[in-house]
Amino acid sequence: METLVTIGYIALCVALFALAILIHEFGHFIVARRLGLRVTAFSIGFGPVLWRKTVNGVEYRISALPLGGYVMLPDIDPDGTKAIEGGSGKEEVRSKREEGVRKEEGERIPPWKEILVAVAGPFMNIVLAVVIAVLLALVPSAKFGVMPLDVVEVLPDGPAAKAGVLPGDRIVSVNGNSVGTKTDLQMEFLLAKGRVSEIVLLRGGTNVVVSLAPKFEKAGPVHEIPLMYVVLKESDAAGAAAWMPARNPLRQLAWDAGGIFRMLRGLITPKEAKNTAKAIGGPVMIAEGLYRQVRHDPWDGLGFLRFLNVNLAVLNLLPIPVLDGGLILFSLFALIFRRRVPDAVVRKSSFFFMVLLIALMGLLIMRDSWRSYKIHTYKPDNVETNVLESADKKP
Repeated sequence: METLVTIGYIALCVALFALAILIHEFGHFIVARRLGLRVTAFSIGFGPVLWRKTVNGVEYRISALPLGGYVMLPDIDPDGTKAIEGGSGKEEVRSKREEGVRKEEGERIPPWKEILVAVAGPFMNIVLAVVIAVLLALVPSAKFGVMPLDVVEVLPDGPAAKAGVLPGDRIVSVNGNSVGTKTDLQMEFLLAKGRVSEIVLLRGGTNVVVSLAPKFEKAGPVHEIPLMYVVLKESDAAGAAAWMPARNPLRQLAWDAGGIFRMLRGLITPKEAKNTAKAIGGPVMIAEGLYRQVRHDPWDGLGFLRFLNVNLAVLNLLPIPVLDGGLILFSLFALIFRRRVPDAVVRKSSFFFMVLLIALMGLLIMRDSWRSYKIHTYKPDNVETNVLESADKKP
């Protein structure tokens, strides 16, 4: 019975992840069709095609690698991405060339149409995220809330005591970045690992600045948690997931967007880039996270899907060739300068970044798989039942 339950949860997670991909590609698809563009294929997944069915000239596919999807648009897509996305894309491109279907540069569709098609995918992810946020807000049993960053006790001889943190202080920011939740606090300490952090405290209506280096302690075979050795004020929302900060849908979405933008800023900040890269998870970590949340509480799993959709929208809008943001960048160039980026440049840059992204994805999958193996085979000598960054033990 337990095996059947596990299979059911896995199937549910696959369906939820597929929904995020499906809604993204549907945005590209429906806008392209409305604008009169040719659509030759709609696929969930990449690589070899496992199932296909042609309806009204569009081949609908389920492909072997469930890491994304694509809509094949001969009027827009560069040849390089076709060859990689479709598996048999080279033959399709060759056939279309022989038939004279591919348009010359002077006959290309207007850039504004390309922009609308590119924006439509991320836009639909945001629409789905909004729908989920509103739905969660209407569910009485969904748990929301965060632990306030109000210090009620400072444990002796710990990092906080040595830095001058006092009971009654409220933690406002770390290294110039505002923190409002326990997760925010942990993230800032993790990104600054190895450096002393500057913390702004609100004390009696006045801001006080202290310098503090938290103590990192093992929380399993691969994770470490930064400990200040303070006790924070208890919250009525104990047990709420990190991505469930408030019942208000706008606050949910703001937390989602804030998290991804903070991560991107960390990647381009020299002092934080290394630690940020270590914190990034790939498909394996995402899949495990979704599974754990769905199994723990379906509403938390739905909240995780909301967070994932906002992440997909933002990441796809980055100005990188082969992503939606890359197409937007090339199309804006055409709109502003009244000339196209040469096809060869688009094709080669798209192919280069596609290979780079595939290589990066492979590295993340291997790293996350190794982490997962270590976690599932870990047998601690002594188990601590309650390890928090606020610490219930003395140093």
